[in-house]
Amino acid sequence: MFILPEFKKPYNAFEPFIDEATMKIHHQLHHGGYVNKLNQAIVDENLSDKNLSLEEIFAKINEFSPNLRNNAGGHYNHSLFWTILNEEKNQPSKEFLLAVEKSFESFENFEELFKKAALSVFGSGWAWLVLDNNNELKITTTKNQDNPLMSDVHQGYPLFGVDVWEHAYYLRYQNKRGEYLDNLWKLLDWKIISERFQKQTPLSVPFK
Repeated sequence: MFILPEFKKPYNAFEPFIDEATMKIHHQLHHGGYVNKLNQAIVDENLSDKNLSLEEIFAKINEFSPNLRNNAGGHYNHSLFWTILNEEKNQPSKEFLLAVEKSFESFENFEELFKKAALSVFGSGWAWLVLDNNNELKITTTKNQDNPLMSDVHQGYPLFGVDVWEHAYYLRYQNKRGEYLDNLWKLLDWKIISERFQKQTPLSVPFK
């Protein structure tokens, strides 16, 4: 069955930009809830013997219930989200930076366009940077816990995603999503994102 990934840093590691209480609730209760409900959905839908990875579920997403879809997406999206946060500032690789400049003219313009997309999400959802089928970088958004790998979304390979559900920021920022996005940008781990760009390594593992 799927398991909640360990949070490898102290929950207060990202202060003052994201507070300890938000990170703990977000990881243990929200992400933990998606994992528990996903495992229950797999049992309820008689899929326990299929040994499916999250990517395999996404490839045939319309064959599964909305309940399984939402919780599989929630598990994947958050598992990726934790990996691309780092309180220690670093720089993107030259290859990734060149790709950003090719697609968005400059890194500053990329940041501005990404924030604009994230602010445009109505209600709950995610903003993404993806590598599409033409090997080009694209900024996209999804609703709820959908993600770019789902077969009926099919936007590309996600390099990183930013959670704009209110549970990600409301304790500190209330309704100030823009301020949350500005500060979250300071925590993005460009080394990890660059590695995902170069390797396109699958995130998930089969049932354990």
